[in-house]
Amino acid sequence: MREIRTHEALNEALAEEMRRDPNVFVMGEDVGLFGGTFRVTEHLLAEFGAKRVRDTPIAEAGIVGLAIGAALGGLRPVPELMTMNFAIVAMDQIINHAAKLRYMFGGQVRLPITIRAAGGGGTQKGAQHSHSIESWFVNAPGLRVVIPSTPYDAKGLLKTAIRSDDVVVFIEHEMLYGVKGPVPEDEYAIPFGVADVKRPGSDVTIVAWSRMVHEALRAAETLAQEGIEIEVIDPRTLDPFDWDGLYASVARTRRCVIAEEGWRTLGVGAEIAARVQERFFYELDAPVQRVAAADVPTPYARELEQAALPHAADIVRAVLKITT
Repeated sequence: MREIRTHEALNEALAEEMRRDPNVFVMGEDVGLFGGTFRVTEHLLAEFGAKRVRDTPIAEAGIVGLAIGAALGGLRPVPELMTMNFAIVAMDQIINHAAKLRYMFGGQVRLPITIRAAGGGGTQKGAQHSHSIESWFVNAPGLRVVIPSTPYDAKGLLKTAIRSDDVVVFIEHEMLYGVKGPVPEDEYAIPFGVADVKRPGSDVTIVAWSRMVHEALRAAETLAQEGIEIEVIDPRTLDPFDWDGLYASVARTRRCVIAEEGWRTLGVGAEIAARVQERFFYELDAPVQRVAAADVPTPYARELEQAALPHAADIVRAVLKITT
């Protein structure tokens, strides 16, 4: 099977869905002539024209507001917010309008919007451009939250998002755009709410998403040398979340570590830990462990940034704490 990079997989998904459905269009800052900050919308303008590949002003609230109106009018907009931190500028539109309108109108309207944004740290973009704030969106009823870790998942999940009648927040990690992986040339889509076992194991379940999946896999290689077999579960979508898949894994391993790049306090990992503890309090062989970013604004200096972000070594320490 061929191997392509994540940004190429996302580009393919957009092009295929735009060919399949003329109601699909993309818009955002530099998505047209420039081809997107991370090359995800490259070549789309040449094929689909300026009517369906729209460069916009630097106005995130306006971008999302326009998407809401377009979706209410029967189109399927795919707005791009250059980085996830810029979504904060549009939070009123995302949380107060996009997430709520279908409910407030009793299901009489659809809002098939896929909001794409790059997130995550590790690229020295400073405190205001290094957010992993997926927990903010998971906390808002009415939003689907998708966060792929591989090119295969990125393409299949983006196609599902665009076809969905829900509002989808699609989070792409900046450090994963250049990661290569196998992606079939044949048509496929990945359903929401189905986790993927990235590595089977019997001793400890690690649930991780986005960049932390790769850190968890590196940790698993290290721990295997110690005779500890790790199962790495990637939920792929945080809403809906595959609780049954996670519970099945924890029921086998009886130990759980959660690895996320977001801040530790009140993060997605806190909710997962609470639910696992509630479900398996008497069956667990050790307390659930959590690995997350330090509760500080992400530093710009490389050494400080790396110290604030979680890594494979942190996961190894968490696993050893409950296995030795």
